[in-house]
Amino acid sequence: MCNGISFDLSFAATEVEASSGIAKLSQALSSKGLPSHKAADVRIALAEAINNVVEHAYAGTTPASVKVHCRLHQNWLEILISDTGNPLPGFRVPEGAPAPLGERREDLPEGGFGWFLIHQLTSEIRYDRSEGCNRLSLRFSFLDPD
Repeated sequence: MCNGISFDLSFAATEVEASSGIAKLSQALSSKGLPSHKAADVRIALAEAINNVVEHAYAGTTPASVKVHCRLHQNWLEILISDTGNPLPGFRVPEGAPAPLGERREDLPEGGFGWFLIHQLTSEIRYDRSEGCNRLSLRFSFLDPD
């Protein structure tokens, strides 16, 4: 894996297709050498990012497709997620603060943790929008920071 391995997957931006696509991507990454200690982190971040595309980028529009390009190297993984949906608010990645927790069980939020998780699980996040296309890049480092 010195020179790295690249592969692509495209699927319709629907809940069912996204779920199937995330499973296929996770399986392909594992079979191509994704370190097992990073597999859960990658799957969670990938699921959060792709589900955001399905739920938010294509909200109020006709869903098109989600395209995912993966580059796996010995020390890192980069995942590029592209779509033609609505841009991220302010054309930038949200900060990722967790949703406030209520004091009672009934007050607990159902969501609001996605970007927080993505920030916590990745080593770098980049976003750009050009020519009607969103491009979100998630990078995972496999090097021990110590």
